[in-house]
This record gives sequence, C-alpha cells and structure tokens, in this order.
Amino acid sequence: MEGSHKNRLIDAVKGASSSWQQAFNAGDAEACANCYEANATMIARPFGTYIGRQSIQAFWQKLIEDGLSEVEYIDPKYKIIDSCSAELTADWKMNQARGVILRELWILQTDGNAKLREDEFEVFQ
Repeated sequence: MEGSHKNRLIDAVKGASSSWQQAFNAGDAEACANCYEANATMIARPFGTYIGRQSIQAFWQKLIEDGLSEVEYIDPKYKIIDSCSAELTADWKMNQARGVILRELWILQTDGNAKLREDEFEVFQ
C-alpha cells in the first residue's frame, strides 16, 4: 500500500475516533452509536457484548446517564491491517473510570469516512 493511501486511512481513523470522543463528551449517545457500522460488535469488559447500533447506543446512553464524561485516549497506537482497515489501541480515562482499548477495528467506508466494526475495551474496577 502506498504512503498516501496509508496516510488517508490513518487520518480517517483519527478523525472518526475524535468524532466519537467529542460525541461522548457532549453526552450524545446516538452520535456515538453512529460511529459504528450497523452490525458492529462491542465487547465491554466486564459488562458484556453488544451487537448492532441500537444495543451499542443503549450502552453509551446508560454510561452518560450515570454521569460518565470527559473521555480521553492516552497514547493511541494505529496499525494498518489492509487497504481499508486499521486497528487502534490505547489506554483511556474518564471522569469516573479508566481502562484500556484492547482493539478498535475501524473500516474505511465508501464515502471516505471510517466506522467501527469491532470495539473491545476493558474498564478497570
């Protein structure tokens, strides 16, 4: 894969990840869920597995209603998988929680934006 395509892919992932963080910090669970593909899978340890945008939106809505906010990714790392997908890993913190992103699989869509297909993270108790 040529360098300019790699840069476009990583830029799309960074932009989409930033949009998700901004939506969460604004308390907008619907916008959070719209950062996922329609049939995405999210594994939120120790809470469970959520499949599809509606289920994922309900999870984020509950956290927002519980007062969680101010998410921040710490030292994110990006790994290109192929010409249309990349993984993001990072530590993260919020106002009332912290944890680790084990794997966010971002897929480049036909419109040039990236969406989450798989999201696996852990919350430290």
